[in-house]
Formats: sequence, C-alpha cells, structure tokens
Amino acid sequence: MKTLKKRRRIQVIVLAVVALALSTALIGYAMRDGINFFRSPSQVIAEPPQPTEVFRIGGLVEEGSIVRGQGKTVRFVVTDGGDSVPVAFTGVLPDLFTENQGMIGTGSYVNGVFEATEILAKHDETYMPKEVVDALKEQGVYKEVDGG
Repeated sequence: MKTLKKRRRIQVIVLAVVALALSTALIGYAMRDGINFFRSPSQVIAEPPQPTEVFRIGGLVEEGSIVRGQGKTVRFVVTDGGDSVPVAFTGVLPDLFTENQGMIGTGSYVNGVFEATEILAKHDETYMPKEVVDALKEQGVYKEVDGG
C-alpha cells in the first residue's frame, strides 16, 4: 500500500514538472515575436541588424526629408544627431508627425532602408519617448523643453 501511494506522489510531481516546463516553453515561444528592441540610428549604422529582425528605431525626423510618394508611401530620414537612417512607411502617418519632432518606428532594416510597419509620434508638444530622449542625449543633441 505504501509503495502505491509513493508511486502516485512521484507521478504527480513528475507530471507537474513536465506541465510547468511545457507552459514555460509555450509562453517563451509566444512572446518571441512580441519583444521589439529599441535602437538609435547610430546603433543601426554601427551594427546593422538582419533583414528578418523586427525592432524599433527612434529619433528626430530630419528637416526637409519627408517625401510623399505614390499612394500612401512616405519616405523620410530619422536621425539622432550622429547618424541618419532612411525610412519608408506605407500607411497613414499620425497627425502630429512633423519634421524636427520625435518619432518611433517599428519594422526591419532591409538594404539600407528601415521599412516601417508602424510609426508613433509624440502626443503633445512637450512629450518625447524616453528611448528617443536617451539616444539624443547620448549624441549630445537633446534640447530640454520648458514644461511650463
């Protein structure tokens, strides 16, 4: 009788460990596409990512760089004050997307052009994403905005 209880207890423990390992593996697999690393234009130029890697890039939209192409395709250049990366985006840009303003784009770097699938712009005149501020400060380009 004791060996039967002992065997059942071991089976339950082994089953629980297997279920925990399986659920951890499934969660990790599901999250692998949901994690997007942030890079500044200088980091992209210094170490170009693989064309299949999806990541976020952020910085300021260079003045005079916005070119609206055929259809909904928009091309512009994003900079962090050190390096610049050309960006191509097909879709509708946010209303507050303008030159000399902060932006973050999600997409991949293919043949020297960041092909964005999503563009985020600041939501008011004083806000800029923390990642963009950090990248601009690192390049010595960031100008503090009065909060008043």
